[in-house]
Amino acid sequence: QVQVVESGGGLMQPGGSLRLSCAASGSIFFVYAMGWYRQAPGKQRELVATISRGGSTNYADFVKGRFTISRDNAKNTVYLQMNSLEPEDTAVYYCNAEISPTPWRKANYWGQGTQVTVSS
Repeated sequence: QVQVVESGGGLMQPGGSLRLSCAASGSIFFVYAMGWYRQAPGKQRELVATISRGGSTNYADFVKGRFTISRDNAKNTVYLQMNSLEPEDTAVYYCNAEISPTPWRKANYWGQGTQVTVSS
């Protein structure tokens, strides 16, 4: 069994900062790319940022310069540092990880999501 668990969401005023964490655990052979997605009420889930095992990053245009994704391979953990938060960033943030639980299988795993609310 593989588990992907996010933490760090909450309520923040506009202009504030939050740091999300996501840890993969359980029966893991190898963790490939990890990333963050978000889904606002009434909208489709959208990509926020991804990071390869080697550290190559990809960001959605709407977060460039404000959010930073990073990872700790030894802990199978990915982080999302969110600065200069805007009300439009309000959403449920989901972690995604491409994981091989065994050498001959690879699959995408999703966390349960963590709510981020930006409001004054």
